[in-house]
This record gives sequence, structure tokens and C-alpha cells, in this order.
Amino acid sequence: MADTGKAAKSKNKLLHDKLVLEPKSSWLRFSDKEKKDIFTFTDGYKKFLAESKTERLCIENVITILKKNGFKDINTITKTKAGDKLYKNVKDKTVLAAVVGTDSGHWQLIGSHVDSPRLDFKPHPVYEDGGLGLMKTHYYGGVKKYQWVNTPLALHGVVFTKTGKKVNIHIGENDNEPKFIIPDLLPHLAKNQMERKAPKIVEGEELNILVGNIPIDDKEIKEQVKFAILKHLNTEYGIVEEDFTCAELELVPASNPMDIGFDASMIAAYGQDDKVCVYTSLMALLKIKTPKHTAVGFFVDKEEIGSMGDTGAASFILKNFAHDYVELVNSKVPCSRLLEMSNAISADVTSGMNPNYKDVHDPRNASYLGYGVSIEKYGGGGGKYSTHDSGAEYMSYIRSIFIKNKIVWQTGENGKIDLGGGGTIAMFLSRYGMNCVDAGPCVLAMHSPCEVTSKADVYSAYLLYKAFFEA
Repeated sequence: MADTGKAAKSKNKLLHDKLVLEPKSSWLRFSDKEKKDIFTFTDGYKKFLAESKTERLCIENVITILKKNGFKDINTITKTKAGDKLYKNVKDKTVLAAVVGTDSGHWQLIGSHVDSPRLDFKPHPVYEDGGLGLMKTHYYGGVKKYQWVNTPLALHGVVFTKTGKKVNIHIGENDNEPKFIIPDLLPHLAKNQMERKAPKIVEGEELNILVGNIPIDDKEIKEQVKFAILKHLNTEYGIVEEDFTCAELELVPASNPMDIGFDASMIAAYGQDDKVCVYTSLMALLKIKTPKHTAVGFFVDKEEIGSMGDTGAASFILKNFAHDYVELVNSKVPCSRLLEMSNAISADVTSGMNPNYKDVHDPRNASYLGYGVSIEKYGGGGGKYSTHDSGAEYMSYIRSIFIKNKIVWQTGENGKIDLGGGGTIAMFLSRYGMNCVDAGPCVLAMHSPCEVTSKADVYSAYLLYKAFFEA
């Protein structure tokens, strides 16, 4: 018998290939053309990230993109038809956008959050100490506080004057602009500091930023550096110290998104949790023309502090939008029934297997960078607390979308069972009775000033969201 050079597979091996799940890198499944598409797509994503570091900036950019693509403010519309595009702006911090379907009584909804961990100014931030001008901050969301020292920071936000004038402030993103920083303690004097436990290596009250050093030359002024800072702010922006009580000023890393690795296969940037899902779901929504079921993008604030507040997913903003929508499309389906019968994806990131800290993961149930968008049936912590646990029927429905559209995906859990966990907006979407599951790229160094994703996973998320809207 002639040697073919390739032995035929045994019956058991054929059966093994059918029965056993053997994940592999999605980079091996993409064609050369698809790889080029990935790099082109993520170039746009990096630009969006750089311009969307705070929730206000992110929503501003989302609305700008929606308008350029034919979406109209819901307050300017009196009636709709299939294929019409509309959006609702909630206090410049949350946006809901929809492409009306031929069956307007059912939604395919993808929700993502626009806020990220950061440092906020306290109501009375400005003070002077040691000949330096400083400002006090209050961290927002779950952070390792020590990661924020010695990191160049940019300042973004709004201030309202006594006359009610809104003042926008943006300092530190351009090369020719000053930055801000929290100076850490030098190793030579850090003996006591290094004996602290990690959560207290840097205390919350030690996150005070440097903002000035030049004093005003006037002996009648007691705090000369503080006064010089306030004088500068008054000259540049017309604000006084009391105006900080009517302000939202946020400090974020001043660095821009960058490629990582010899092959430029990854992205390192601040705020990828969760703007990676904001961008991918937004781009997917823009591709939808006239869907069978109405496609809804929910870009929401406050997730990092539990989704509470008037612009968070735990509020009634989604229900309010549903009422507006039902009235606008003249639907015979009541609002409660619409929400209950809809399908949703909570588009959020999960932790990726970190080779330097393998012990926090269950390797058989972890997500890996480059292995595709990750689906999580549940999140939370311990005994599945503070989460939504998706039903097997809905998981099967989601898997059918992957199979039909040949999308690379993976699934797992957010670390070992009793080591921690985390919540998403899934439990607030599912409270209406709608089907829901978490899905998004996995991330290394989540909640740090510089998070890492794989470009392949970013693109896979986009493919899933687009297919879901069209399902």
C-alpha cells in the first residue's frame, strides 16, 4: 500500500474531535483579509477611546456619531416607520438609540456602560501645604489606589458659576498642556509605608494632586500659592472657589491608547472597561438598516458604582424610554410586555487569564486574550450573589447566533469562586423579565490606569453584537 504521508484518523479520534471542546486562538481562524479588517477596525476604536475618557465625553462622541449616521433626537419625532433611527439623551450621561424594526413589539437590546474608575474632585478641593498648591480627590469605582500615584493625569469636566453659566474644562490631553500628578513617597523614606497592607499602601486621603507652586507676591495674602491658583482659574474660566461645589471635575490618565507587542496584536489604554463594548455595539448598531426586531443600544452611566443614580441602569430610564418608544411607534404591545419579551446582551468586559497570576483563575473556566468574545452565564461573587444567571434556553439561542455567523467565542467565569467577583448591568436589565447574558472581550489589568485587550476579541465582540441586532 502506498504511503500517503498522512495517517487516517481512528474512529475514536474522529469521535474525540466531535465530543471534546479544544479552544484555540481566534487569530488562527481569521483569514489574512479578516486580520486586516481587525487592525483597521481597532484603529477607529483607539481614536474613540482617546476622545472618550469620561462619561460626558463618551456620550458627546456617541451622539455626534449617531447624528452623522442619520439618528434623530426622539423629542423631534412625532411618528416612525420601520428603518427609522432615533436616540434619547439623558442628562448628557446616558443615551438610548434605536433602529425601528418591522416588528416593533420586540427589542434586541445591547447595554454597555460609559463610566470608568477615576478620581473626582472633592467639593472643597483647593488647599496649600509645604509651599505647594494641591487639590483633594475622591476615587470613583473599584481601584487599586497605589496605581494612581506617579501617573500623569488630565482634567475634564464642567463647572457652573453663580450666574448659572456652564464652563467646560479640559486640560492635559495635548502635549503642550500641563498635566497633574500625585507624588508617591520615595523608597528611602517608605519603610513604614511598605509595611502597610496593599489597600492602604496609598490611602484615599493621600490621593491629592499637585496643581501649582508659584506664590502670589503679596504679603497680605496668607496662602499665596492657593490664591495664585484660584486667581488663574478665575482669569481663565471665570470661576471662584465656591463654584467647585457645583462642579463635576474628573482626573483620568493623560496617556493615549497604544499598540502592545511586537505584532501590535493588543491595545493598552485607560477606560476599555467598558468603552470597548460601547464602541463595538455602537458600530454594530450603525450597520443595521431595517431589522425584523427593533435594535436598541443602551449606553449607560454609573455602572462602576453599582448602577445607582438618575443616569444608572438601576433607575427607570430604560422603562421611561420604552414608554416613549411605545407611544411613538403606536405599538399595540404595552410597555411591560415589550420589555418582558425582549432579548438583551449586557455588553461588558471580563477578566482575562493573567499568566503572572494564574492562581486567581480556574484555568478550565477562564477567558483567554485572543480566543474570541467571552460569554458569561453569570457573574457576581461567591454563591452567584448580585448577578443574573442566564437560562439554558437563552444560552442556546446565543450559541446559535455564533454558529450561524461563524463567530469565534469562549466562555468562563470571572476568577475563582471565592476570591471576589463583580457585577454588571445584566441584573438590572433582567429585572424586567427580558432574556439577558453578559458578553464582551476579556481584559488584563482591569480597572487600572492602563488596561489591555486583544484586537481579535474586540473585533469578535463587534461581530457578535451586529449578528445579535440582526437575529
